[in-house]
Order: sequence, then C-alpha cells, then structure tokens
Amino acid sequence: MPRKPAYDRDALIAKARDIFWRQGWAGTSLKDLERELKLKPGSFYAAFGSKDALYALTLESYANEGVARIKALAEKLGPKEALKAQPRLVIEAVENPTKACMLAKTFAELQAKDHDLADQAARHMTEMKACFAELFRSAQETGEIRADHDPDRLAARYQSDILGLRLSAERKDVDALEIAADIASDIDRL
Repeated sequence: MPRKPAYDRDALIAKARDIFWRQGWAGTSLKDLERELKLKPGSFYAAFGSKDALYALTLESYANEGVARIKALAEKLGPKEALKAQPRLVIEAVENPTKACMLAKTFAELQAKDHDLADQAARHMTEMKACFAELFRSAQETGEIRADHDPDRLAARYQSDILGLRLSAERKDVDALEIAADIASDIDRL
C-alpha cells in the first residue's frame, strides 16, 4: 500500500500560487519551488508532475477562489453592492503577494510564447467575466440597474476596469482607492 504523503497538497498549491503570483512563471525556478515548498525533487515530481502542471493548479485555485469570493459577496450584499465593493476589496487585500491579477500577469507573460498556460489564464478570465455578467443580470432583474444595458458589455468593461485598477495599485503615483470609488460611482449611474 502506498505511503500517504506527509504534506497538505492544497496548502502547497496555495503557497506555490503566491510564489508564482509574485514572481511569475519565468521568475520562479524549480529550485525556488522545492525550497519554498520544502519538497525534495522526487517528492515534487510525485506530487505535481512538473512546474507547468503545478502552475496550472495554482491558476485554477486562484480563479476558483476569486469566483467564490465575489459570489459570496453578492449573497451577502446583493449583486450591485458586491460589484461596487469588489474594486476596493481587491486593492485592500493585504494578504495577497501583489495587487496585480495573477491571471492577467500570466496571460501577459506567456501569450507571446504561445504557452498553454496563457490559454488557461484567458479561459479563467472569461469565466470571471461571465460571473460579473451574471451579477449585472441579477442587478437588472431586481431593478437596481436599468434593463437597457447589455450585461455582457458591462462585465467586459468592469473586468477591464478592475484589471487596470489592480495594476495601477502597484504604482506609487496613483490613488487606487480613488479610482475604486470612481468605479463604484459609475455602477450607481447604470
């Protein structure tokens, strides 16, 4: 009978996600991962197969957590208020290794290399946009947002605003909280 691993796989994926999120795909070596995850090379390969396979797991984890977080926020606040709160919450999240979106960073880094991980990041961004569109539709159904707006177009614009905000939050010459408030105000005008 195979021996049970002496590590928590989900915890290792979360830790690797933060390393990749901060350093990027090219900036993270196998040695970095082995050291930070406290795994010997054989254990690393047994657990994850390859750096790319682990990176794919971290992208999935990142995306799933993001969708779950906004859906939980919508359950708590309602769809419109969740959409208004999200910009401020993503830039105030001090537990994140960086403000910029991991999916966008991955896509920007790897799409020119025609890497499969760029395609995966793009698929996850599409899923997130669909989640935003669902919230805009829900807000329309409750009368919080006028029905004459296209929820898919609103979601695409909103995602673009959020991605730009998250990147801008990395800069010292930009007041990201002010921009987050502007995004929320724009939603109030819909």
